[in-house]
Amino acid sequence: MNHRTLWYVAAGFLAGASLEAQTLDVKEWPVEWQGRPRDPAVDASGKVWFVGQTGNYIGVFDPATETFRRYELEPNTLPHNLIVGSDGGIWYAGNGNARIGRLDPATGQTRTIAMPDPAARDPHTLLGDGRGHIWFTVQQGGYIGRLAMESGEVRLVKAGGERSRPYGIDLDSKGRAWVNLFGTNRIATVDPATFEITEVATPRSTARTRRVAITSDDVVWYVDYTGGRLGRIDPATGEIEEWVVPGGAGAQPYALIADDQDRLWFAESNRSAPRLVGFDTKTREFMLATPVSAGIRHMVYHAPTKSLWFGTDANNIGRAILP
Repeated sequence: MNHRTLWYVAAGFLAGASLEAQTLDVKEWPVEWQGRPRDPAVDASGKVWFVGQTGNYIGVFDPATETFRRYELEPNTLPHNLIVGSDGGIWYAGNGNARIGRLDPATGQTRTIAMPDPAARDPHTLLGDGRGHIWFTVQQGGYIGRLAMESGEVRLVKAGGERSRPYGIDLDSKGRAWVNLFGTNRIATVDPATFEITEVATPRSTARTRRVAITSDDVVWYVDYTGGRLGRIDPATGEIEEWVVPGGAGAQPYALIADDQDRLWFAESNRSAPRLVGFDTKTREFMLATPVSAGIRHMVYHAPTKSLWFGTDANNIGRAILP
C-alpha cells in the first residue's frame, strides 16, 4: 500500500493556546477498592463494568444508585480490559495468565480460554465484532488474535517484528482490524478472511501510537503518545495528516474514541494537566478541553446516553456527557 504523507499543524492550537471556555459535564466516582480501575463497558441495563487491573477483580457500577459490586478473579489474572459480549457475558483479557475469560453476570461464575500459543502470554485489549467473534491484541507477545465466542477457538497472527507491541484496536465497516503497534511507528490492519497483515508507517520514526479510532467513513485516526499528535489515515488514498494536540508535544495523548457524530475524544494524560479534549473531524478543529483527575487509558462511548465512560489513574470511574 502506497501512502502519501501531509504534515499539518492546526493553527491556533499549539501548546499554550486556549480552547473555547465551554467544558464537558464530567463526574467521577472513587472506587472503594484499590487496583487501577479501567477500561469500562456499558451493558444493556446501563450498568458500567470495569476491571481492577492490579486488583484481580471485575467491578460493576450502577449509575442510578451510585453503588459498586465486585467479582473476584483467580490470582494473577491481572485483567487489562473487558467488553460486554453480544452473548451478554462480560469478557475480559487476562493480562497476567494468558487467558481470555467470561463472567456470567447472573451467576458470577467464570470460565477461561487459554491462548493456543504460550508466547501469546498477555492478552491486552478486546473488541467484539458483532458477528460472534472477539478481536484482541497481545502486547508483549506481539500477536493480534480473534476468538470465536461459541466454540472458544482462537486464531493468532504475529504482528510486525520483535517488540512490535500490539496495543489499541478498532474495526472498520469491512470487518478489518486496525491495530496500534506501540513499539514502532506503524499501524497494522488485518484482513478478517485471510489474516494477512498490512502495515502503515506514520510520518515520524519516533512516533508511538497507543489508540486508534475509526469514523463512519472508514477513516482511521490515531494518537501519538510520544509526539503529542492526532493523526488521520485515509485508507483509500494513503494520505496521512497530523495535528499537534492542544497540550503540545508533551501532552501524552492516550485514550481515543469516536462518537456517533464522528467527533473524536481523546485524553491528554500528562500528569501535570490531565484532561479530555474533543476534535471535530468535519471542521478539523479541537474543542472542549475538560480537566479530569488523572490519566485515562481507554474509553467507551455509550450512544443511548451520549456519554463517555472511563477509568482514571486516580482510582476513579468517570463519565463525561457530550453535547
